[in-house]
Amino acid sequence: MELAAQIDAALAAGDIAGAVALSRTALLAGDRDPFACNLVAWADIEAGKAVEGETLVRRGLALAPDDPGLLTTLGLALRRQSRLREALAAYDAAIVLAPDYAVAWLERGFALHQGNSLQLAAQSYGRAATLDPGQAAAFAGLAAIASTQGEGAEARRFASQALARDPRDAVAHCAIARADIADGATSAAAARLQTLLDDPALNLDNRSAALSLLGDALAKTGDPQGAHDAWAAAKASLPDRFPQMAAAEPLVEMVARIDAAVLAGPARFYAPGTAETRNHAFLLGYPRSGTTLVETILASADGVATLEELPTLLAAETRFYLPADGAAALAALDAETADDLRAAYWQRVADFGVVADARLFVDMDPLKTMDLPLIGRLFPAATVIVMRRDPRDVMLSCFRQNFAASPIAFEFTTLARAARHYDALMRLQRHSLKRMANPVFELRYEELVADFDGVTQRLCAALGLEWQEALRDFSATARQRNVSTASVGQVRRGLYNGSGQWQRFAVQLQPVLPLLQSWIDDFGYV
Repeated sequence: MELAAQIDAALAAGDIAGAVALSRTALLAGDRDPFACNLVAWADIEAGKAVEGETLVRRGLALAPDDPGLLTTLGLALRRQSRLREALAAYDAAIVLAPDYAVAWLERGFALHQGNSLQLAAQSYGRAATLDPGQAAAFAGLAAIASTQGEGAEARRFASQALARDPRDAVAHCAIARADIADGATSAAAARLQTLLDDPALNLDNRSAALSLLGDALAKTGDPQGAHDAWAAAKASLPDRFPQMAAAEPLVEMVARIDAAVLAGPARFYAPGTAETRNHAFLLGYPRSGTTLVETILASADGVATLEELPTLLAAETRFYLPADGAAALAALDAETADDLRAAYWQRVADFGVVADARLFVDMDPLKTMDLPLIGRLFPAATVIVMRRDPRDVMLSCFRQNFAASPIAFEFTTLARAARHYDALMRLQRHSLKRMANPVFELRYEELVADFDGVTQRLCAALGLEWQEALRDFSATARQRNVSTASVGQVRRGLYNGSGQWQRFAVQLQPVLPLLQSWIDDFGYV
């Protein structure tokens, strides 16, 4: 029997491993079959070798550039490397060629979900489920999104549909567990999650998700040490799952580089080039400090346009932050370059769907604290809204959250590492704000949840807005919009006071308090 026929026979018999082995043999013997390239590339990607898989699938695409299967596998390779924009382009190309190819729609949903574009991900999952009603993963994806958004009944409905097709689907089980935790059924959730974790075949992604949820369940049952250990274990596999990201410069080191350049630079930032005329604000601070809540409140006002956590300053960051000596060169920014970078910023804002005639544009990203030197030089008239929240609550919330893989997620793998990053970023914030001409409005999360009307009235005054009663209905805004941050479930429930949670974890936080204490004192917390 010819090798190609043997591969087909193995696939027909459900022997995927055998088909992959035969395909690998064929490729090593010089075979140029695109299907063999696709099969082996897929196996390599699933084995954690995404770079090798990408090389092989591109070899197949050179032979069959219009093969939707190869394009979808390319998207998978790119997604596993967190190159989500490239992955989406590959999936979209596959869908143009084969609009009814359910696997491409499913993989597109995975990429959008990984990038926290939840509404778009749900649409892709829904299309995949329509095209292939037997696809458990599509229903599981819908269940996961519903549970993240606090829609427990929807989560259970979709999860049940997934489990009817695949009783072992880990994503569906995690969705039910999250809904159970939200409803107070923590024992049932913990039991379900432990059963998942006892399965040696559970992959690293799903094991991490299950461990993170187990930590949430244990936190609610009064076991802070058990919760801490589960959250730590959930994050321990990040380097193995994303080795290229783990090998990159740690974000804390980049922050330290930028801070050193700020301290070595002029005592005041200057703004060369054309003056800005658009009403514009940056909302920043630190992850889990309340920025999503404030952004959603402002988005409820007439004439206000907002963006959440999007790389609007990418051109300036690439020029001044990525090179080792780039931040030092920022002090010599000339007018022409400044105008070009401002134009690039506004073009990205437009590309993300914000119209130029908005009464106020709010660029929300807690980590744009790192961009304060850029903001001060390029946009000195923009109001900077700085969120404050008790550093102990911030650290606990960042550590316990199972963020999608990103440079900042690596900084939250332990409480000690999170505290080092927080300390570095707050130092950069302090040094930058002293040098900026921008109007600055500091907003304390605890005061906002205690005196909503009073704080939002002062915020609106600082932004040149009239206060509106519509601001109180921000939870409806959150349900109507594609809020994609980790706070989406909380914001949809309405005003939620999450202050003081750190007290139950005082023992676990004790080792990092020396690093946080100066900020606790400076920000007026006790």
